[in-house]
Amino acid sequence: MAAIPAERITVTAPNSTTELHVLVLAGGLSYERDVSLRSGRRVLDALRAVGVEAELRDADVALLPALVADPPDAVVIALHGATGEDGSLRGVLDLCDVPYVGCDARASRVAWDKPSAKAVLREAGLPTPDWVALPHDRFSELGAVAVLDRIVDRLGLPLMVKPAQGGSGLGAAVVRDAASLPAAMVGCFAYHSTALVERYVSGMDVAVSVVDLGEGPQALPAVEIVPRNGVYDYAARYTAGRTTWHTPARLDPEVADTVARVAVAAHTALGLRDLSRVDLIVDADGQPHVLEVNVSPGMTETSLLPLAVQAAGLDFGRLIGSLVTRAAARRG
Repeated sequence: MAAIPAERITVTAPNSTTELHVLVLAGGLSYERDVSLRSGRRVLDALRAVGVEAELRDADVALLPALVADPPDAVVIALHGATGEDGSLRGVLDLCDVPYVGCDARASRVAWDKPSAKAVLREAGLPTPDWVALPHDRFSELGAVAVLDRIVDRLGLPLMVKPAQGGSGLGAAVVRDAASLPAAMVGCFAYHSTALVERYVSGMDVAVSVVDLGEGPQALPAVEIVPRNGVYDYAARYTAGRTTWHTPARLDPEVADTVARVAVAAHTALGLRDLSRVDLIVDADGQPHVLEVNVSPGMTETSLLPLAVQAAGLDFGRLIGSLVTRAAARRG
């Protein structure tokens, strides 16, 4: 997989006389607040290391007055969960005429809702596991036992159950026998009112970060994910020693190229911008299957996008700085 040459990563001000003032938004009130704060601090340190004036701020009642009183040149959204990914904050930033790194509000809304995103991917001809989205109310009204029996009949076993909206593996579970499905559904509904149940695909877990530095979206080297307990859950993602990552992923060159093409195609089909992270499974035949696409990837020391940046031989701060510069240039 071709990496983006490091010499393309530059940090410049919007014009020759103005220095960038960047706001990094982190925290929020989602289940992923702690992870978001870690991401925000890392982005803040990386930007400051390359000479960009940046400050960290939470998305709270003080945010809008601050945006009006001292509008930043650009915002980096390091918020995870609904606040950073459902499009609402991006819509507010648009109302304030404040540019930001990442996709616009419409694309964010689609990508955030996994069933909607999977429908777009399927329509674009991209491989994604068969699925059904089941709201809690329908689950109860139609009879849990009958619905679950039909799901197993239609999709088979094993299954993957996860919230239709959410991240970091919260509320997700692999179901290998029908008797375990009800508990998995209950656990899922604790995090969101709609469950996404999809056919489980066995294979290599990989994540492909996609960035656009001005020459169109390009894939960074795929990261292979090997959780110690076999499940890439919240603890495996953010606890040192719980997961081994291989960068680049241990894929045959032809398969790696296919994975990169599919990731870029998913990014494009969803109308994303600047950066994203595409999560896939590569089966035993070398076929990639898109699971989901994240528009606000984690930036912590164990997050996948920074690992891919390092594997590509790039400097994290310079890359983020370049994306910030591009965002600032979009101000009307």
